[in-house]
Amino acid sequence: MWKLWLSALLLCLCAYAQAAEVEGVKLADSVHLGNRDLQLNGAGVRSRFFLDLYIAALYLPGKSASWAAVLADGGEKRMALHLLISIGADHLYSALNNAIAANHTPAELGALEAPLKEFAAIFRAIDEIEKGDVVTLDYLPGSGTQVSVNGVAKGMVGGAPFYGALLKVWLGDKPAQADLKQKLLGGQ
Repeated sequence: MWKLWLSALLLCLCAYAQAAEVEGVKLADSVHLGNRDLQLNGAGVRSRFFLDLYIAALYLPGKSASWAAVLADGGEKRMALHLLISIGADHLYSALNNAIAANHTPAELGALEAPLKEFAAIFRAIDEIEKGDVVTLDYLPGSGTQVSVNGVAKGMVGGAPFYGALLKVWLGDKPAQADLKQKLLGGQ
């Protein structure tokens, strides 16, 4: 009996040691999305002008340190943004849109025109995002990019190319923040 109790205690301690926390925000080690269990690949703080904006957490089916491998996997993925400040949804959209533009040629942006309009419409409908809210950007194969706030779906942008373009905000050649890219891809 004593050995069973000790084993259970050690199992609990190991599970506790693996829990991720960034800036006081506890992150799930794994999530279930669509038909897959996804695991936390990496997470970090998005800052701008000495202001911490949100914790970004990337969930993938398996650990990956390669942006190319993340993009090549056609399965479910999640980028979760845990807001550290209240912000107008239009401001968040504008920042994401600017980062998308920075990572694409004018021709590539032209091909993304319709999905970007759908994405903008979703954020216009959201209005305000409060400190503590969680915005999830989920890729669901065969459907597209689902935008949710606190687990409530707000809209869908069709097609796989848009999610790849969206991930470039954090993981592209010109990421919004280089050290955040490294952390999302499992670096310290």
